[in-house]
Amino acid sequence: MSLNKAALKDAIVALLTAEQDEEESATDSINRIAQGMADAMDAFVKSGTVSVNVSTTGTATSHTGTGTGSVT
Repeated sequence: MSLNKAALKDAIVALLTAEQDEEESATDSINRIAQGMADAMDAFVKSGTVSVNVSTTGTATSHTGTGTGSVT
């Protein structure tokens, strides 16, 4: 599965929209934005799938195969 760039953009837009009217504490707002972006990027990276081809040698028989897994 390819990474969903549109979902990442939507998450960033949503968190910036939620903070656009913040007037109480710039520091708190910056921390919420940073946490929201970190969460959005974490979800973005973990949404991908890694596919690999494996080939081994050096034993009585060679082994080949494929693998698919999630990023954790």
